[in-house]
Amino acid sequence: MKLINIKLSSAFLLALVLIQGVGCKKNYTDPSKVPPDNALTTARGLTGVVVGLHRVYTFQRASSLYNQITTDGFVTRQLNIINQGNTAEYQLFQGGTAVDGTNTILAGLWTGSNKLIFDANNVLRNAPALVDKGYASGLIAYASIFKALALGNLAMNWDHVPDSISTIGNSVTFITAAEAYNKAIGVLDNALNVIAANPISTQFLANVPAGIDIVNTIHALKARYALNAGNWALALTEANAVDLTKKSTFNFDAVTLNPIWETATSTNNVYQPIDSTMGLPPSIAPSLTDKRVPFYIVVDPPSAQRFKIKGFGATSSSAWPLYLPGEMTLIKAEVSARQNNLPNTIIFLNQVLTKKPADDPFGVGADQPPYAGAVTQPALLEQIYRNRSIELYMSGLRLQDQRRLERPLAERKRNYMPYPFVERDNNTNTPPDPPN
Repeated sequence: MKLINIKLSSAFLLALVLIQGVGCKKNYTDPSKVPPDNALTTARGLTGVVVGLHRVYTFQRASSLYNQITTDGFVTRQLNIINQGNTAEYQLFQGGTAVDGTNTILAGLWTGSNKLIFDANNVLRNAPALVDKGYASGLIAYASIFKALALGNLAMNWDHVPDSISTIGNSVTFITAAEAYNKAIGVLDNALNVIAANPISTQFLANVPAGIDIVNTIHALKARYALNAGNWALALTEANAVDLTKKSTFNFDAVTLNPIWETATSTNNVYQPIDSTMGLPPSIAPSLTDKRVPFYIVVDPPSAQRFKIKGFGATSSSAWPLYLPGEMTLIKAEVSARQNNLPNTIIFLNQVLTKKPADDPFGVGADQPPYAGAVTQPALLEQIYRNRSIELYMSGLRLQDQRRLERPLAERKRNYMPYPFVERDNNTNTPPDPPN
């Protein structure tokens, strides 16, 4: 069965990605359209849904990608506001009580994540019934990646997240962020089991956007969320399972633009890097010779805006990685440090420090001397945080890193986000807002 033009039909995609600004007490269906269940019984219909997941996550300023990178970048002091008229971004730049339930970036990340989970659940429920099990395997794995990303983004920003997605008339309960990470791990585990039973068909891969290495991404996300959940053994196992020579990316082109470039880089009217310290305090700021700084940041002294975005937001078609090889290596380093295996910690830390740009699939390389500091667990954990902050600049991961590695509160402008009013006004189970 050949599926024609699934990934190119813009009208079909747009119909799939409409997000309604309501809380978890929601109904994502449109009563004027054909009942969605009719589309969820065919490979073609389900493929349209997973392509829609990709689009919701990456398309324009309303995307989860833009909202996650922007939220994390401002509250962890990586970004500088250029135009205070961008109200939602300016609130995040100010931090503290300036960020409240009216913030449209947080509302977009919340509703977008819930939309992703809702649609992914439709795929996960219906794909197993397809006759072509290899095609079904691809659908399940692809949907699982976006469901896990959505759960992870919610857990990185809110101390509690919805336990499920309701349909009509039922307010959902909430689970802790740690439980959400474990839920994401369970989703990814199921995907790996499905793939092991029925390898993903090449026909499925031909009908979804190119760029995502599905199996490596599943292992990488499991490693990330296991680390955040404090499951050190699982984090190490999954990081070891990732092929660090391979790329996994969201790709962009002349029609679908990189959302960071489209909104921030190209306009120079929303935000730019704070400076070449990447927002780190002087004691752990990047060395002047660290080659990761010029990878991520253009330093232009004659310009009114001296520091500008480069890296994965450099051009309209710059691909955005779902994970970096350096993230996996630093997970191995952190787990080794947590287990008090300090010699192994130094080995992994040095793999990141001494890596040359030419030796990394994305060109991210510090090219620095090996570590020569104190060999204690606290000192090494600080160096792991330092190198995660540099290696993974503008990745959307720093806020969770700061909490997990117990960095001082002064290094961030909020610890967790307040719940959007679109949720609180529609769900009586919404928890109290955390302290700012």
